[in-house]
This record gives sequence, structure tokens and C-alpha cells, in this order.
Amino acid sequence: MKELRLALFLMLFCGGIFAQTVHEGQSVFFSDEGVIVVTADASVAVQKLDSPYVMFMLYMGMKDFKHTAVVSRNDIVMTYKDQEYKMPTVKELEEKYDGLLNDVDLYQHQGKESLVLSQMRYWKYQGGGDFFPVPSQLAVDEGSIASNLGFRTKVYFKNPGFKRGDQLVITVKDKKNPDLNGAVAVILK
Repeated sequence: MKELRLALFLMLFCGGIFAQTVHEGQSVFFSDEGVIVVTADASVAVQKLDSPYVMFMLYMGMKDFKHTAVVSRNDIVMTYKDQEYKMPTVKELEEKYDGLLNDVDLYQHQGKESLVLSQMRYWKYQGGGDFFPVPSQLAVDEGSIASNLGFRTKVYFKNPGFKRGDQLVITVKDKKNPDLNGAVAVILK
């Protein structure tokens, strides 16, 4: 039933392009429908629905070895109730939200067996850079993905009033070629 509701949502609101999202359990969602394969871990967002900003851990990789992509922080958007939302700047998040370290701690203590079972385990993820870094990380504005080299980052969006059971889509695209894209649907439950 969950997959049927998700497929209907995607066909109605996203033109049916991204109907291949799979819920892998533990609030982890995977889609390989686009050239960019995307997994969104919404476990922190689900636990902090009343937070002014919500965090998703995003894993990205290329579907094939023919393409490479550079994903800019400005090329990741969330669509919720027919409205597109861009991520805040690092400066805005630091000034208006003091929960970043708590979010990271919460994420790290959850254990992610479902991600290990996901196809995203086939990519190698670069360490050190993140769109929203903790003090030991480097702030980056873009991440490169090619062949089996993926990019993992925290993404934040201002909370537009999420409620348990709400559905949204996170879309990523290459900064120079918008035809290289991917999207994943998420149900906040």
C-alpha cells in the first residue's frame, strides 16, 4: 500500500518520471530512475518534524560509467505541496538553527542496516566535504560524482510545516547539464 501511494503521488505531482522510488525501511528511500542515483535518509527529519530546519542525509552516484556530474548545493531542491524549496546557506543555518550537531549525533547513533542492503553500497563516498559541515569537515559548494565515486552530504531545508505522513521529492541535477539529474520521493513517517 505504501508503494502504491508513493507511485500515485509521483505520477500526479512529478509527471511520473520518478516512479521508481523504493522505501528500504528505516526512513531510507532509493531511486535509480534518473542518470543520478539518489538515496535520501529521512530518519532525522522524521524524528524532528517540529524543527525549524530539517536534515536529510543524501547519497548520490552515477547510474553508469558514461557520465560524470558536479552537483552544486544550488541544484538540489525539495518539492513539497507543489512548492519548490532551495537549501539555506550555511551562514543562514548557523545563525538561525542551533541543532546541527544534535542532528549529526542523532544520525550517527541510529545504525543504518537498510542502507547497507541498498544498492548505494556499491559506491565509494569521498570523506571530508559536506554542504553543511560540522567543525571537523570542510564546507563545499559542490560535489563530484563519477563511475563508482559517489557523494554523501547533509542537506537542510526550511521546514514548511511538515506533518507525519507528508510526501516530498528531493531533486538533484548536474550544474552544467540539467539532463543529468535524479530525484527521490520521501514519505515522512
